Amino acid sequence: MKYTSLNEYLKSRFGCKVYKIAVDGGFTCPNRDGTIDSKGCIFCSAGGSGEFASGRNLSISQQIENGKRLVEKKIKDGKYIAYFQPFTNTYAPVERLRGLYMQAVEHPDIVAVSVATRPDCLGDDVLDLLDEINKIKPLFVELGLQTIHESTAKYIRRGYALDVYDKAVDDLKSRGINVVTHVILGLPGESTEDMLKTVEYVCRNTDGIKLQLLHIIKGTDLADEYEQGKISVLDFDEYVNLIKQCVDIIPKNVVIHRLTGDGAKKDLIAPIWSADKKRVLNAINKSLSE
Repeated sequence: MKYTSLNEYLKSRFGCKVYKIAVDGGFTCPNRDGTIDSKGCIFCSAGGSGEFASGRNLSISQQIENGKRLVEKKIKDGKYIAYFQPFTNTYAPVERLRGLYMQAVEHPDIVAVSVATRPDCLGDDVLDLLDEINKIKPLFVELGLQTIHESTAKYIRRGYALDVYDKAVDDLKSRGINVVTHVILGLPGESTEDMLKTVEYVCRNTDGIKLQLLHIIKGTDLADEYEQGKISVLDFDEYVNLIKQCVDIIPKNVVIHRLTGDGAKKDLIAPIWSADKKRVLNAINKSLSE
């Protein structure tokens, strides 16, 4: 089963191998600072899903150099994407955002910038800045949707309605900005049909999609529910089969940026099998080729 992978897309667009370097801009989130809530999404780790960034005490330029050193043996004459990953990376005054983004844009080895954020943190001034950045170097904006189902969104404390996501996608695409949507598979209470409906909905108007397995991470409210036996997680075979069904309905023009996740192993409670990412991807690729 053929699909458009991120590696394939990046090599076609930039003409070489491109690696992502996670950077931490020192942001927080309106779902944590009391603006919407103070507890964050039920699944979100203490690091705001940014455990692979090199440290917010360093400048963005320094973090990029650190990231390059980590993969320098794997890459020759390759290029990099600066990935603003932890927490909500448009949640700050525009001038602060500009200073952070421009450190990445001006780095000679950075060919593009990726910004992970919430759909409800894209005011007109932020959109104008993103448009400006996109005119200098290609920009990807990653939106954490997770699900289209309002009952699940309420359960995970997402903090915004589906039409907020729809508007954010329209606003970004009207400016020619590449949109990548995050979807979590295996959220409590959702059936296979529910998850496939989310994937189908997202693919109507996104440029890329990240399929993320639900992880139970230490220190989260979701971990408490799991340890109390209130929720369960997908098993290995269920997930591989589910990915095959998702890929089957994802159009070729939608780039698949991720087929699984690889959270920090030291904090992973379940599913333990997901820590062996190579095994998971091999099983998925075998399934897709059958």
